[in-house]
Amino acid sequence: MSTTPTELWTDWLHQNGARLMLYARQQTRCEADAEDVLQMALVKTWKTHDGAPDEKVISLAYTNVRRCAIDLARSNQRRANREEFAMREMGETISWFELPEDDESRELQVALSKIPEKFREVLTLKIWGEMTFQQIGETLNISANTAASRYRYGLEAMRKVVKADREVLQH
Repeated sequence: MSTTPTELWTDWLHQNGARLMLYARQQTRCEADAEDVLQMALVKTWKTHDGAPDEKVISLAYTNVRRCAIDLARSNQRRANREEFAMREMGETISWFELPEDDESRELQVALSKIPEKFREVLTLKIWGEMTFQQIGETLNISANTAASRYRYGLEAMRKVVKADREVLQH
């Protein structure tokens, strides 16, 4: 009995969905945006990749997550600019605040958010995405050597952030 393409994609999503979601969270401002970005990226991946998933699909999926996140951020910025302009025209100013999450299970994500984005991206793709430096380079459009050095610098930056956070908590 052969496995259908739908079953293969379902298995692939079960294996890679959590990692892709983590990456989407790193690329967006909130959980809802991450879910939207992941869904858009998966649809784009399925439409552009013919046949059953193979080893190249994961890089394509990460690339699509990144591109969809950029597109969403641009769209949100354009909308915010339009709304700000409209509010100025009306003479009324509204401030919107996002409250930080206080969830201990996201302690590592908080530490990741404190390091430069170029390091955070590579760490996320390498550790949770289980990608090679070559795949990371292809996804981010950088060389494999640059990906490897950003990984090393990112780990060092994470060590410093975690150490500083622990010192603050102890005092």
